[in-house]
Amino acid sequence: MVPMQRVILLFDNRNSQFFKGFFSQDKNIRQKLWAAVCMRFDAKILERLRLGISDDTRHVIIRSAGGRGEEQEYSFGIEEEYFLVHADTLEIATRTPDQLFEAASWSTGGQAMREMLQSQLEVATNVHVDVRDACEELKFLRREVGSIARQFGFAIMACGTHPTANWKLSQPSPKARYAEMMEDLRSIGQRNMLCGMHVHVQLPDPERRFAVMRAMIPYIPLFIALSASSPFWFSRVTGLKGYRLAAYDELPRTGLPELFASKQQYEEYVSALKGSGIIPDESYIWWAVRPSSRHPTLELRAPDVCTSLEDAIAVACLYRAMTRHLYLNPEMADQVGTVQRAIAVENKWRAQRYGSDCILVTEQGPLTGQEMLSRLLEQLAPHAEALGCLKEVERCRDIMRFGTSADQQLKIFRESNGDFGEVMKWIVSATAGQAAAVQPPFFQAMC
Repeated sequence: MVPMQRVILLFDNRNSQFFKGFFSQDKNIRQKLWAAVCMRFDAKILERLRLGISDDTRHVIIRSAGGRGEEQEYSFGIEEEYFLVHADTLEIATRTPDQLFEAASWSTGGQAMREMLQSQLEVATNVHVDVRDACEELKFLRREVGSIARQFGFAIMACGTHPTANWKLSQPSPKARYAEMMEDLRSIGQRNMLCGMHVHVQLPDPERRFAVMRAMIPYIPLFIALSASSPFWFSRVTGLKGYRLAAYDELPRTGLPELFASKQQYEEYVSALKGSGIIPDESYIWWAVRPSSRHPTLELRAPDVCTSLEDAIAVACLYRAMTRHLYLNPEMADQVGTVQRAIAVENKWRAQRYGSDCILVTEQGPLTGQEMLSRLLEQLAPHAEALGCLKEVERCRDIMRFGTSADQQLKIFRESNGDFGEVMKWIVSATAGQAAAVQPPFFQAMC
């Protein structure tokens, strides 16, 4: 999550030479072009702008400083992880060149980077207060890194697990942090051939992130069910809609967070781990939701990466509205105790197993995922409306009703008589926004 907002303006190739001038070595050319831009924009706005240009010279990027005061409350950012696959076979790329990531980083302004394994690529949006900006930027990032990948003979896939990848062949990324992690995790780290989505939300008072994290625990299974995109593993049908977390939870310090209610309790836990030489810092805590160590945010980490960009935005907005709801109702943290956490652990498994078809446990009796979501959305509607993302949050109903990426992958697998190639073709196409999918009209217009 990069602490700047980004607005993307699209120009056709006829205008690209104009904007190339901003990067000209000739100072006079740069000054003339800047003067031309200043004639079109208010000087106060220009003071807060920095200009950049994408690698293909078709996208001029205007970055503006983030909002202040109330405008920054509940601001959010999204991180997505993608698989890099060979463009011709769509099989996993176990070794990938540094030049690819250097090009992707340059073309996105530093918002694309390596992940733990060489087969993974991560992007991170800027900080946003307007969901339309976040949607447009995430679309830009997918398109941009996809374009760079093609130049090196690769494609990107947004799914929690690659259908046929052999984790035994995975290679760690050439970075000291990952080398140290692999030394500790060994084969469990090698099995981390998984891709997720992380959503950061900034609270008005960061000190209260720990109480909100505790209150969030019962709702984490819903985010897992809504994002499930990992039904296959090692060329096998796992029987789970979201297998990713089954593998990921082999790592230490994963799963649902403990019942910390204050910053002091959390810091005592972190201090014990650091003091014992177990972890160098709190970024090695990988719970399904955690206080970020780098930003004043509460970070959701449970979801699989969504194949559909529209689903990703919907899940992120649901989490954002949920965070506001829990923050403004602090008594809800006290209602989550040992019993409620134990129920959430069971529901987490049921969400992984059944995805959008899950039956969830409550103290009053069973509820379908659709029923639980419907009840929750009634409570969240005022918060989603206040944040300007009510339509996006409402899309979660359609995900529960019509299914997730996992359901579509399994459907294609059945209809193609077990052809993983057809499944992978769909994932690549849907990641790029080119596959046919059920989409509400407002998303077709907005994204």
